[in-house]
Amino acid sequence: MAHHFANEIPTRLLMWQRVRAYAVPPFMIETATARRAVGDWAGACAAARIDVDFDLRAVADRHGTDLTTRLRADLRRLAPDLLRWHMPRIAPDGRLRPGLTLTLARYGHSGAAPLSLVVRTPPAWADAGQRMSLAVWEGRGDPVRGRPAHSHPHPRPERRFRLDLHRHLWDATRSDDLARRSGAGRPDVTGASTAIGPPGVCGALDEPHLQDGPWAVDRWAAEAEALLRAEGVPPRGGRGAFTVRLGAGRRAVLELVAPDDSHAPTLRPLRTTLPPQRVAALPVLPDAAARTLPDLELLRAGLITAERLHPLVARALAAPASAGASGSEGASSPAPTGGPLSMTGDPHRVECGGEVHRIALRDGMLTAVDHDQVTLRREGLLVALGGPGLPCLRAIDAVHRNPEALPAVRERLRHGDVAGALAVVEGLLGPAAVLRDGPLREELVAAAARRIDHGLFRAGLVAEHPAAGARADAARGSDASRTASADTSRRPRLDRRTPSVIRSKRNSRFRPRTGVYR
Repeated sequence: MAHHFANEIPTRLLMWQRVRAYAVPPFMIETATARRAVGDWAGACAAARIDVDFDLRAVADRHGTDLTTRLRADLRRLAPDLLRWHMPRIAPDGRLRPGLTLTLARYGHSGAAPLSLVVRTPPAWADAGQRMSLAVWEGRGDPVRGRPAHSHPHPRPERRFRLDLHRHLWDATRSDDLARRSGAGRPDVTGASTAIGPPGVCGALDEPHLQDGPWAVDRWAAEAEALLRAEGVPPRGGRGAFTVRLGAGRRAVLELVAPDDSHAPTLRPLRTTLPPQRVAALPVLPDAAARTLPDLELLRAGLITAERLHPLVARALAAPASAGASGSEGASSPAPTGGPLSMTGDPHRVECGGEVHRIALRDGMLTAVDHDQVTLRREGLLVALGGPGLPCLRAIDAVHRNPEALPAVRERLRHGDVAGALAVVEGLLGPAAVLRDGPLREELVAAAARRIDHGLFRAGLVAEHPAAGARADAARGSDASRTASADTSRRPRLDRRTPSVIRSKRNSRFRPRTGVYR
């Protein structure tokens, strides 16, 4: 018996399918595009849930007007919704990779320090709302008159995740380069097949996991050439070494070979064995260049249609996608809706007392249309006393507590789309409905509580994970854990390890006082 097509879909593609359905909702794209069209880059960032952690006036005072002009031009070209669309994500939920600092543009050296436009994601414990922040990195650990560097767990830009060499992933004026840079018009090919010697490194470029995985091996040579040129490391004699991270503890050390100016550069495994220190210092091929574009994989697998892509992505991949998906037999998934809800009609019909009754939204609430108010109050009192309720009331109670659209609400809350989740709830229960105890209410309450953690992180009131101290005490022993739990009410001392933002808040004269002083 032949296997079903659904069993052959890789897990990563199913994750990206959910991400494309929920992570960047259409109303966010529309609002951000409208703001960007009129030159309001700050409004576009706000629509895409991106906070701005710098002031252009401060940048001009510190680095001059020339650099500020270049920075302002990049901000006006920035499509924050497109940036969110292409941001790195983690399995299995497809959330933004936490604690990440990603370079968008570099402006060389201005005075004593280089300047970079970066985007940051909060740590995992404060990722409610899936918000990001836009900042200016000076290269010394201090952002320009913004939040202090120690408030973010990884303030330094990550070499593996960088978009300054892939402006088509966030620059609206460069989005048409997506098809060329992603290899949408070329068939899938692999590179060389020479084994790589050092242990802990990829064995060959034609290994099955490279051929069947999300690796764009055919683009590595061209992308490596751009990487080495940007790093200012011209290959000696047409050669240059770099690394590609292939997974946890696995990487490939490759060499770019260009015989002469008339031949395209090719790749081959590095012939000499380098010590780990030198391998760590080699340039790293960015993930955006090493992996195949997820949208391209979804289109080729028939898991998504061009109409459901970001408009800029769909415009760039329109011709290659139509050619590549013409022979695909996979059925594309339907457009995202509120979820597999059984109550899709108005009214919904329920068998009650041998008859078919209607349940519909009336006056902003879900109610049994075919029962009068006296009957509903009497049956509600009977249920409160422990008696059996009418089938109509049981159906309404089940929708309030655990609706079939709960997975769709969870996905929207997981990706920060609170407005979309509330719209689904209001479409089910009505805007005037009162939530009852159950999984739906628990999800909404938990989402609201997580937003408080994100607010504390943004305010600089929590410098580390709240559970870090408890884990450290547990590692020292159970006695220390009991002592720590007994002293939780004590105010911690201020010492040299206390972050400056917390020290300044506690020493401020203008903070509210709870005691009476003479």
